[in-house]
Amino acid sequence: MRKFLLLLLFTFSLFTLAAQSTQLALVKYRGGGDWYANPTALPNLISFCNDELQSNLQSDYATVELGSSDIFEYPFLHITGHGNILFDEQESKNLEAYLNAGGFIHIDDNYGMDEYIRPQLLSIFGPEKFKLLSLNHPIFKGPYSFADGLPKIHEHDASPPEAWGVHLNGRLVLIYTFESDLGDGWEDPEVHNDPEDKRQAALKMGANIIHYAFNGPAL
Repeated sequence: MRKFLLLLLFTFSLFTLAAQSTQLALVKYRGGGDWYANPTALPNLISFCNDELQSNLQSDYATVELGSSDIFEYPFLHITGHGNILFDEQESKNLEAYLNAGGFIHIDDNYGMDEYIRPQLLSIFGPEKFKLLSLNHPIFKGPYSFADGLPKIHEHDASPPEAWGVHLNGRLVLIYTFESDLGDGWEDPEVHNDPEDKRQAALKMGANIIHYAFNGPAL
């Protein structure tokens, strides 16, 4: 009953986001991976969205554990890191319930996470739902256009960047960005010394993700 009420409250909150300041959340996960990587990334993305898209996001972000009912208080969850990540049965069920209630999750491989996170996502959703996004997906079309899809911010294995997603009821509810390092591009300039055009590409793609999560496809 408590979970049902949480789902109702969460779903209702999605219709009132424009009228109130909204807080994003970073997921603290188990397995030993550095869930706390890129500490300046989310604040910079939030600032960019507020300045450029006139979003109404709180400047600070929360930290939540996936198995907690607290995740239903936040419409957008961000997961990142370089290493191992584990979901137990309760966390997997909570994740699915959160997404079915209208929540959105962005997972950003900071390089080294893929061998751990991909099997977890395939186990939860199966290959019929966890699929590579096409270049004509709406998330690449606005507010900023990315005709070639996900931008490449950092080079690691000379592999192309890929955006994988999970759709539920015709809506993208989870995006997994791989071989891109978007979060590194969101960090303060002096952290990685990225060229400004790379940082802008990362921030703009991040803004597209935020925009889609709260508004659906750009018109």
